[in-house]
Amino acid sequence: MMMPFLFTRHALATPAHPMNKLQVGLIGLGDQWKVRHAPALRALSDRFKVNAVCCEVAEKSRLVANEFGAVATDGFRALINRDDVHAVLALSPQWYGPLPIEVACQTGKAVYSSASLDVTPEQADLIHRQIRDSGIPFMAELPRRYAPATIRLKELIATRLGKPRLMFCHQRLPVEDQNDRLRRGQHCPLVWRNMMELVDWCRYLVGADPSSIVSAAHGNPSGGLATFYQMASLEFPPHYQTDEAITAKRSAECPLVQLSIGHYIPERWQDALSFRRPASLQVCCERGMAFIDLPSSLIWFDDAGQHTESLDSERAVGEMMLDRFQRLVTGGIPHATDASDAYRAMKIVVGAHESIKSGQRYQLDFDG
Repeated sequence: MMMPFLFTRHALATPAHPMNKLQVGLIGLGDQWKVRHAPALRALSDRFKVNAVCCEVAEKSRLVANEFGAVATDGFRALINRDDVHAVLALSPQWYGPLPIEVACQTGKAVYSSASLDVTPEQADLIHRQIRDSGIPFMAELPRRYAPATIRLKELIATRLGKPRLMFCHQRLPVEDQNDRLRRGQHCPLVWRNMMELVDWCRYLVGADPSSIVSAAHGNPSGGLATFYQMASLEFPPHYQTDEAITAKRSAECPLVQLSIGHYIPERWQDALSFRRPASLQVCCERGMAFIDLPSSLIWFDDAGQHTESLDSERAVGEMMLDRFQRLVTGGIPHATDASDAYRAMKIVVGAHESIKSGQRYQLDFDG
């Protein structure tokens, strides 16, 4: 099973001044290279300097290296050990999985990683400890957090709508073919990657960890079946930890999140894929409700009526994430308190699969 992590803070082995460009190396060029990472690096050329590229396909490495004025290296170890590489952008798991992260921890190089790391839960525990012990700045790519509609909804929750009570999150996926599965690695089916991002998204909006999860599934995401569907219900602790809230008012005070994800519409029925597609997220709050379609559509309601916001003019998500990583590495932002967010999202997804196997609600424990 794949596992992304979030960042921690430390002093770089080779410090970069905040006003200087961050010298980076690219390891892997994944599915989002053309649509997210390459445009973001071009837009942030005043912040980043790509000095080395390592990819399984040598010709692709050479082409990208030529575009950015970089060097194509023969392997990820050679790239990470270069003196002119102060941080690593790991953008695809490829054959080497989590090994670049381990080497980066050993050499004190900062890491930005896409969410498609191909690791098992056991490997995830090990790498999480290595990142924590080494103290390297580490940021996982969790794009839903940085979508303009998400940022605006967080503002509305804090100001107009109040705390979330009910949340419904749904995603339809295309059927993942064999080539997609192999490209992501044996532990990294597309459904797991997206479920982790949905879980993190809802945790971020609620502002807490769930206390339990119950899940059910139809089909196997990596078993080659034409259809797959998984649902999960996450119960969160009460917003206000009082005896009264925990007893008589527990059901009213505990936020409840329902997630669903799957590919259950045959590819040949293209018209059905877009027919009456539900909103990506519906959230009912104390003083209103909102509907989100990523990345930039938000409709919300309160006592004053309906409010429609289109946020298309906001900065691209890829730019926002790389900008945050640059400021994290150079000390431009303070120490983050949510350094284990992606790791916790992984544990929740594992809990969902334990619930599927047992047929019972799974109690979540984040202390272990």
